Amino acid sequence: MSDGFATRAIHAGQDADPTTGSVIVPIHATSTYAQDGVGGQRAGYEYSRTGNPTRTALEECLAALEGGRFARAFASGMAATDAVLRATLRPGDHLVIPDDAYGGTFRLVDKVLSGWGVDYTPVPLSDVDAVRAAIRPNTKVVWIETPTNPLLNIADIAALAQVCRDSGVKLVVDNTFASPYLQQPLELGANVVVHSTTKYLGGHSDVVGGAVVTSDEQLAEQVAFLQNSAGAVPGPFDAWLTLRGLKTLAVRMERHSANAERVVAALSGHPKVAKVFYPGLEDHPGHEVAAKQMRHFGGMVSFTHVDGEQAALDVCARTRLFTLAESLGGVESLIEHPGRMTHASTAGSMLQVPAELVRLSVGIEDAADLVDDILTALG
Repeated sequence: MSDGFATRAIHAGQDADPTTGSVIVPIHATSTYAQDGVGGQRAGYEYSRTGNPTRTALEECLAALEGGRFARAFASGMAATDAVLRATLRPGDHLVIPDDAYGGTFRLVDKVLSGWGVDYTPVPLSDVDAVRAAIRPNTKVVWIETPTNPLLNIADIAALAQVCRDSGVKLVVDNTFASPYLQQPLELGANVVVHSTTKYLGGHSDVVGGAVVTSDEQLAEQVAFLQNSAGAVPGPFDAWLTLRGLKTLAVRMERHSANAERVVAALSGHPKVAKVFYPGLEDHPGHEVAAKQMRHFGGMVSFTHVDGEQAALDVCARTRLFTLAESLGGVESLIEHPGRMTHASTAGSMLQVPAELVRLSVGIEDAADLVDDILTALG
């Protein structure tokens, strides 16, 4: 019998230390390793850019949680994103991205990879036919987020995986918003999963990191080569903090999701709220797909203010428990204005987000306190 998710989160890659019996993986704070003769690596390690035992434990755990064969940890989510795209694209290639992609992903594609000769097409990922129509002979990757950041749109992973198989294209899923607890893209047919482990996986807003998970051995080797060659690796303490966070991922995601549902209920129908973006709402266009492929609907909520941008900014300034800050997925609740903050890089493009939009990362505080805080801020 295979172990359940919470069991894997606590034990996968984390056997007791054979020397001391420590039940927690040690922080191997070393840059290099003694060798048993020239070329005689001891336990497979030679230099910590190439490999570190603490990082190995994290990678084994990440692979187990996503149901993949291989995982590679990176210094940030953007480093992981860059590694996947550089492993799969060459000058002259084309990729498909969400028409409401995360601002950092859009900036990398639009400002960096485009200068390298890579072309891209933004499409609404909820429209399978639109994705199919956007694929060209030189398309190599369909990159999706689901739910998307910050409009919480939903992509049907299984349906898009079939489109990609039919076209000989790789499907990459940014699973940051859902986490592997809520959603398993590889089981649904995706080729690669990417995470900003800074968010829900670390879960405590105290470490920056990224990860790539796949069962494709050739692609895993390419990503590993880039990880070592470019060197955007997490240090052992960063790996240890992320591994520590994974142990409580299951219980945290249950609470994040439950609290978000309470906040959504309070926002829905409020006279100052024009629209609530949350896949758990039955009138959300992606609700049925989300219910099919997700365990719960997550802790991310967005809404628009009826009185426009300044009113949205005022709400962000008035909260007490929701801290005004970028990022997401920590135990504490955060609030931000995507147009001025995380998605400023999309300004003036077809991916520009609504100026009146507010994004919430609902934490694990008492739900009643969070509801009171956001309602007070709304006035």
